[in-house]
Order: sequence, then C-alpha cells, then structure tokens
Amino acid sequence: MSRINDVGGMTGFPAVVEETDEPAFHADWEAHVFAMNRALIGAGVYNLDEFRDAVERMPPSSYLAASYYEKWLHAITTLLVEKGVCTAGELDVPAG
Repeated sequence: MSRINDVGGMTGFPAVVEETDEPAFHADWEAHVFAMNRALIGAGVYNLDEFRDAVERMPPSSYLAASYYEKWLHAITTLLVEKGVCTAGELDVPAG
C-alpha cells in the first residue's frame, strides 16, 4: 500500500526545483528539531527506520500541509509517546 509520501509518477505535483541559496534552517526551531533527532537516535531511543516510518504515517492532509521540519517534529513527538518516553499530554500534542 502506498503512503502519502510515495508520490512518484503521480500527476498534479509541481516539479522539484533546486534552490541553491536556500539556508539549511529557516528558523532556530528547525535547528533544534534537527539536533533533537540526532540526539535521540544517538541515544538509541529510536532508529532512523522508525523515524522515517513515523513521518510516513502522518495523515495525508497533515503531511501535505507540513514543512520539512514540521514533519520531523511530528515524527519525534509520535515516537517519544510510542516509546513511553513521555505522554502526549506532557508534549501537549494530540494522542494518536
């Protein structure tokens, strides 16, 4: 079964355009999300495959509306709850 991120060959999506002068991070919070992900993977809380799967399990409407690092933040919070590191309430995010 295809997930929303698997859009190869689908019509209706714009061409990918390389932006050579685009910064790595558009805001400080994006750099923090990047660092959190590296630290959590490094500490063995979850692995890269689990992280990618959590991104790909986002509801399609949320996936399409989210920026790159918003998808990362969703995956991190999803995995922290699923792994029992914290609760959705502690993260102030919707469960499930």
